[in-house]
Amino acid sequence: MLRWFRFFSRWPLGVLHALGSVGGWLAWIFSGTYRRRFLDNARQAGLGWRAVLGAVGQAGRMTAELPRLWLGRTPHLEWASDQAAAEAYAQGQGVLFLTPHMGCFEITAQALALRFGAQYGQLTVLYRPARHAALNEVMALARNRPGLQAVPTTLAGVRQMIKALRAGEAVGLLPDQVPPEGMGQWVPYFGKPAYTMTLAARLALQTGARVVLIWGERLSWGRGYRLHTGTMGHDLSSDLDTAVVQINQAMETMVRASPQQYLWGYARYKAPRQEL
Repeated sequence: MLRWFRFFSRWPLGVLHALGSVGGWLAWIFSGTYRRRFLDNARQAGLGWRAVLGAVGQAGRMTAELPRLWLGRTPHLEWASDQAAAEAYAQGQGVLFLTPHMGCFEITAQALALRFGAQYGQLTVLYRPARHAALNEVMALARNRPGLQAVPTTLAGVRQMIKALRAGEAVGLLPDQVPPEGMGQWVPYFGKPAYTMTLAARLALQTGARVVLIWGERLSWGRGYRLHTGTMGHDLSSDLDTAVVQINQAMETMVRASPQQYLWGYARYKAPRQEL
């Protein structure tokens, strides 16, 4: 698998995105389960077909771009605004970056490491190990790079994140990822109960880290990515249950701002898996 990733990592980003867009539409056409979940999730958010049409191809691009992002040259990056991130780093209390399953969340970590790593230290990101050993090998090689450290969704990984925040460094995760049973709460997401991780809120409340919202916009025609950062607009509640709701609401606001790049096919409302 590593050989194939290296091969495609040399391809132009525009070509990979074009192939990925075709793949996204083929998945849409031939998988009724995927298509129904995609539309159901969009309707739950109060959005019609036209508002999310572009997300069909974007989902395929997300997969096709991985070889280039993991093993190839860094594509063009530009910042719509880095003010929220810069101000949070300057506080010296640690920074918790949150991004939903929207746009290119792989590029957000790389962009942050490139922009702030030399001055403020490495960024620690949480990831779920792949089921296939060959893919895990590629992920380990790609995600651990200068200024960037990936830690697994284990107790040891969480401890590393807490340690990083208390040292004034930054961590990043996707708070709309469905956690294992016992590690979340059933909280409304677009008005429907969704099993939601408490980890993001716990990290912020336990360490006093600044919360920054970020997402990577995938530009058209393979032109690269535009990074957007912002704040929640208010302080995170000191009550854990309320804080989890607030984070979900922040994710909803981000998704509604650019629904054509959200991963509507993600099984956000599924039951949590049991850890063995």
